[in-house]
Amino acid sequence: MSANSQIVGYFLEEAKEHLETIEQGLLDLQSTMKDQENLNELFRAAHSVKGGAAMLGFSSVQKTSHRLEDSFKVLKENPTIAVDHKLENLFLSGFYVLQDLLERVQGPFGLRDDEAKQILDEAEPRFLQLQAHLDSLNSGGPGIAEEVVPPPPKKEPPTPGAPPLSTSSDFPHQVTRVLREMLQVFKQKTTPNNRQQLEEICSGLLNLDEQSPEWIALVETAQTAISNTKASYEILAPLVIKELKIAAELVNVGRTQEVKPSNELAQLAESAMAKRVAITLEPEAAAKILMVSFDKKQLKQLIATLKQGAA
Repeated sequence: MSANSQIVGYFLEEAKEHLETIEQGLLDLQSTMKDQENLNELFRAAHSVKGGAAMLGFSSVQKTSHRLEDSFKVLKENPTIAVDHKLENLFLSGFYVLQDLLERVQGPFGLRDDEAKQILDEAEPRFLQLQAHLDSLNSGGPGIAEEVVPPPPKKEPPTPGAPPLSTSSDFPHQVTRVLREMLQVFKQKTTPNNRQQLEEICSGLLNLDEQSPEWIALVETAQTAISNTKASYEILAPLVIKELKIAAELVNVGRTQEVKPSNELAQLAESAMAKRVAITLEPEAAAKILMVSFDKKQLKQLIATLKQGAA
């Protein structure tokens, strides 16, 4: 192994630790904001990745970590900022960009310049929105009212043979990849099709550890909560992603007994269940149940949908 390869290896090993520090801080950002030392750790972690990337010439990693460092500096200097779900979501989105770049650096072919440029171009609107939302909250404003960032195009799968930039086994890494896909759907407009896609993504998570009933119960709770049409993506996204991510780490270290949905997630799921209607297979009886459960507008929509399905 060449001296340069060894240096890159050392950098990536340290980067793993810094990524873990950043991710843990962002997954519960409201709690992180209550401890000045935790905020300092976020800032130092991003600063260290930036410095190492600059030394090795990984300009895309340097620029991305610098963007996060600047945002963490705002939090560090203004710990009274009222963190909302949108801010958590935007920070996580920026973090995943940095994680993606480092994973590609670690791949067998490294990070190509054209590949890095494309990732940075796609990420720039998200960092601009993070900066704008953070500035608004810092000035006492309500934050950004409208979603101005279009969802990025679906990413190509990683190069075969590239080892994951993970600190433990493959399970939490697999979960993280699925959660990234989920996050991109959450960034789109709220539609029935998108909710269905999110529920299908949850079904995929069930296949990752079928032997853990606690994991299955949590994923099914998240899946049901997502079906709650009264719950906005802004509320669901950080809640679902944070709980599934933390649960994956607990499952990975054998602490499955600690995996359970939060009260907030459970309440969203219970609310969704309460709105479901049990229908008998006998057509006339089913029609009576629907007529009692739905208003006229809903019945008209149902009839139109049934006609399309029967055509």
